[in-house]
Amino acid sequence: MNPSNWRTYLVTQASLSGDRSTPDIVRAAIDGGVDAVQLREKGTSARSRYETGLEVRELTAAADVDLIVNDRVDIARAIDADGVHVGQSDLSVAVARDLLGPDAIVGCSTSTVAEARAAAAAGADYLGVGAVYGTTSKDVDADADGIGPQRIADIADAVPIPIVGIGGITPANATPVVEAGATGVAVISAITAASDPQAATERLAAAVETPKEVGHGGIDE
Repeated sequence: MNPSNWRTYLVTQASLSGDRSTPDIVRAAIDGGVDAVQLREKGTSARSRYETGLEVRELTAAADVDLIVNDRVDIARAIDADGVHVGQSDLSVAVARDLLGPDAIVGCSTSTVAEARAAAAAGADYLGVGAVYGTTSKDVDADADGIGPQRIADIADAVPIPIVGIGGITPANATPVVEAGATGVAVISAITAASDPQAATERLAAAVETPKEVGHGGIDE
């Protein structure tokens, strides 16, 4: 699937899932219609992340859902993921592209127009922009209060690639993010910590199925 078609994007984190495993959460999210999954699992060993990734890859491949690995290009290659997502302090977009090849999906975290333009110029396929509403996740670089939907609009107008809003997003506040120009939204706790991850994914998908203005992010819908 092309990132321009992503509406709901799950970022995994087992520490937020209670007594459920990451594959359990991913399976439920797939049943709820998720479009992409990012294997994050911060705080776990490389071997644990690899082993979890193998299980998740089997689930996503069967469902034709894109699997992206956070930071670790080596694990992305080892589990035959569809791509990798890098932050501002990780390997560069260009290096990730060189290592994974032209067909891999390479995403990049940004929070400013300047970062977004640089990532797009370096060859990123999509951007993760945030934190939109603020977050406690160390994976998202932004002010505690969030950058807000207006920054989403500014970045969507500045780059020709899809963007995914992330950070503090729930079904209750997702709609303004896509109305501002995001292709979709990425969440961690809104699905992972939910009592019913499948239903939470369905609610999130319903919230983002909103017509987008022509011209944002270079995508006409």
